[in-house]
Amino acid sequence: MKGSGGIFEIAVDGVVVSKKALAGFPSEKEIVDAVSRVIPA
Repeated sequence: MKGSGGIFEIAVDGVVVSKKALAGFPSEKEIVDAVSRVIPA
């Protein structure tokens, strides 16, 4: 049986910056924006 749930998190240096919400997966832009906020330019 194929799973319908699960955990999807994106972490930078152990800090979760984005994760799957009840409404679904974050968009590519939301992921890039979240990672960009924690990585120095």
